[in-house]
Amino acid sequence: MPVHDWTQVSDGTFHDFHYSWVLEIKRALMRCPLPPDYYVMAEQIGGDLGAPDVLTLQAASAPPATDAPLAGTATLTESPPIVHARATIARDSYARMQRTVVIRHASNDRIVAMIEVLSAGNKSSRHAVRALLDKAVAALDNGIHLLLVDVHSPGPRDPQGIHGAILNEIGADEYVLSAERRLTTVAYSCGPSINAFVMHFAVGEPLPEMPLFLTAEHYVRVPLEATYNAAWEDVPPRYKAVLLGTS
Repeated sequence: MPVHDWTQVSDGTFHDFHYSWVLEIKRALMRCPLPPDYYVMAEQIGGDLGAPDVLTLQAASAPPATDAPLAGTATLTESPPIVHARATIARDSYARMQRTVVIRHASNDRIVAMIEVLSAGNKSSRHAVRALLDKAVAALDNGIHLLLVDVHSPGPRDPQGIHGAILNEIGADEYVLSAERRLTTVAYSCGPSINAFVMHFAVGEPLPEMPLFLTAEHYVRVPLEATYNAAWEDVPPRYKAVLLGTS
């Protein structure tokens, strides 16, 4: 099923769909199944920043070394993801050396990866965009692998899409978004440098399959199209008609 133009309905309608989509992505990752010692939960991250529901992947133990076998995953060297663009982003070594006070749970249930499905509200104001970028950059700075899915067209606060906005935050080269495909999904894997795997698509096109990295080299495939279709079944008929142009 092609991606719909969600500007045709209210933000509340997309939020309802977003809730179903996040749950479908969670269920898909549970069916994979994930490698031993990994589990998936739908959580709200961000406290009073007003962040949306986020799908987070947490590890019950420290992740294996990047060259260690990880059952149920693909490896970056043997099976690289099929994407439109791949880039390696060098980080400022002095910025990475700054000390941060961190409180960790005694059981070591630390977050290793996150999936964020953006809502229109994430880009509705300067504060909302600031909160989203702060969370994304903080995740990358702390070695948390990230997958962002944005089915909303770029606006004045992210003219080159969400990937361009993040690159602007971390000081990488300027990113120019395709004129034909304005929607973005991007996977980031963390290590000494950050690797970005970018796919663009447009309203009316299917969603691509994307990697979710568990280590710098190992990833699982996230079936965005199949989960989008499953969530679509929960959209009320009156809004389906608006989105399909049959109302």
